[in-house]
Amino acid sequence: MSDSRASAFAQVIDDRRSVRAFTDQQIDRRLLETVFSQAQRAPSNCNTQPWQVAVVSGEQCRKLSGLFHEQLQNNHYQMDFPYTGEYKGVHRDRQIGAATTLYGAMDLERNDKAGRHQAFLRNFDFFDAPHAAFLFLPEHFGLREAADLGMYAQTLMLSLSAHGLASCPQTALSFTCDTVRQELNIDNSMRLLFGMSFGYEDKQHPANNCRTPRAELNECVQFFD
Repeated sequence: MSDSRASAFAQVIDDRRSVRAFTDQQIDRRLLETVFSQAQRAPSNCNTQPWQVAVVSGEQCRKLSGLFHEQLQNNHYQMDFPYTGEYKGVHRDRQIGAATTLYGAMDLERNDKAGRHQAFLRNFDFFDAPHAAFLFLPEHFGLREAADLGMYAQTLMLSLSAHGLASCPQTALSFTCDTVRQELNIDNSMRLLFGMSFGYEDKQHPANNCRTPRAELNECVQFFD
């Protein structure tokens, strides 16, 4: 690989991060198709390509957002895959560190429960993004295929980044799976793992000043000669 290609790839990786505020500028349809076509190059076990993706834009995003908030006001959640959000040890430390960094960027104190809750609810507004993707697996697939879906999502986010676009993968968008299926006429055999908001970054929003740290290489990777 040439130095220029390596540098370009490094820049794409560095640019990719979870953005939590977007402008209302919509992405041109041809660019959308290019980005999602590139994501199709993601690897998968035995080339099964198990992902199914529903992409919503514009008014459909706003309609879904309204339905989500109506449902959440009644404390009504549905999830296809169990989620507790509970971590221990170093993983809990990293979770707390990320939350502290994010809420600090938004000038929210740790004990400001109301402010933090409002920040959480912005997930269901897609952080004002004009586009969102919902990523599904067929119901008979399991952990290995979920890993394939994760590789697809990473490829998609890197493609978005390479084209100057921003994204945020969101477990929260799977909390209302029945509503998504019903509104988008998705077959009940498809199981929603997570969603992703994407578009053009709102660079003026304080949430986007957040830069979460990463563990040192030796904490996660061992080399054996």
